[in-house]
Amino acid sequence: MKHLLKSTLSVSIAASPLIGICTLVEKPQTPNIILIFMDDLGYGDLSCYGATQYKTPNLDKLAVQGVRFTNFLSAQAVCSASRAGILTGCYPNRVGISGALMPDAKIGLNPNEETIAEVLRKKNYKTAAIGKWHLGHHREFLPLQQGFDEYLGLPYSNDMWPVNFDGKPAEENSNKARYPVLPLIDGNDKIWEIKTLDDQSELTTLYTERAVRFITRNKKNPFFLYLAHSMPHVPLAVSGKFKGKSEQGMYGDVLMEIDWSVGEIMQALEQNGLEKNTLVIFTSDNGPWLNFGNHAGSTGGLREGKGSSFEGGQRVPCLMKWPGQIQVGTICNKLASTIDILPTLAVITNSSLPEKKIDGVNILPLLLGDENTNPRESFLYYYRKNNLEAVRKGDWKLVFAHPGRTYIGFKPGSDGFPGEVNENFPHEEGLYDMRRDPGERYNVKEYYPEVVAELKKLADEAREDLGDDIQKVEGKNRREAGRAQ
Repeated sequence: MKHLLKSTLSVSIAASPLIGICTLVEKPQTPNIILIFMDDLGYGDLSCYGATQYKTPNLDKLAVQGVRFTNFLSAQAVCSASRAGILTGCYPNRVGISGALMPDAKIGLNPNEETIAEVLRKKNYKTAAIGKWHLGHHREFLPLQQGFDEYLGLPYSNDMWPVNFDGKPAEENSNKARYPVLPLIDGNDKIWEIKTLDDQSELTTLYTERAVRFITRNKKNPFFLYLAHSMPHVPLAVSGKFKGKSEQGMYGDVLMEIDWSVGEIMQALEQNGLEKNTLVIFTSDNGPWLNFGNHAGSTGGLREGKGSSFEGGQRVPCLMKWPGQIQVGTICNKLASTIDILPTLAVITNSSLPEKKIDGVNILPLLLGDENTNPRESFLYYYRKNNLEAVRKGDWKLVFAHPGRTYIGFKPGSDGFPGEVNENFPHEEGLYDMRRDPGERYNVKEYYPEVVAELKKLADEAREDLGDDIQKVEGKNRREAGRAQ
């Protein structure tokens, strides 16, 4: 069955690499899908990616039993934009989402956009979103209006509350004081107010227990579970089960609890007889927030971090397990992105793609171990509202001159307090060979003018389609975010 499925899919996918929708001659029962999405988890933050001073055995097991990606990119290096990308299969600027939406934002993900949940619900999937949403906190933008049957979580980041970094109430005239109390939402309604770090320490367990109940309730239905953890975004908080357990301090404790959560999810699948028919995907929204020092993660040696279009900001860990389809112990070095998940799931479930244009490509051949395929050949690194900061094709990445964040040269903060950063450092144009120099340390544009010319042509095509604020180009095919009524 496995080889027949691989053969059937490979032929159809090769004929249509973007859409890849095909009728399977013979296929297994429609798989359940679990997408676990971390917040600010760095490329080097799992022990199977090189982390030290704590262990992530359940995630390491996931890697051993499936595929580990080494060239996997988030849609953008910041919260809301990244989430818009993974759920719609689009570059975030195509759907009008940029940056991190604040508690006073009047916009959100346009309900006219189709999410993964809406695509799968047409195939009678039960759908749940648990954890951080951050695509609009007004009712019309919440998950129940975006294809999900149920929701439990925070409407935005866990640092958007009137509490200082030390856990004490914010001073009356400070920026943080303007934030409302952090609400926990069930469905469309607030059920609890999170006021202290002790309250936040319950979140990972709360999300996990709700996820396990959803799995158990739907063991006889195909389901899609989107579990978007609030951690390890600052402020860090961990339950008593793991507090003080790692050699790396609070950050290591939090990662150990996240690993426990993954173990609980996998155990629930096994206990309900669902493990063999479930695709599990684990990845992150962007890289680590480096100026938080010992409360931030690791890029594994990549340049810069969250809020930057250098690799430390956008290259993230990604693990996938699908017994009987993904060969165990696979390592994939091909280029792929979070925006590729929606079209890939559409192929797997024989679902129709969204009617509006998307940017993701079908990477199922990579999951099935086809070493001769290369579904994603290029990638666009947009940031801020609509700045095209870099483009990549194959192993080459061209970074354009742009003002951007840098952590280099600043002393990082500690124990929950941030250090300084330069938000408008004048980054120079540079060409980098991702095969030899993934840390983007050596600018080789003078040696490869033909490569620079090819990548600039790719950038010109992107600007015509999506625009570029740096070049003052609007773009023909951007869509509006939703606006609160």
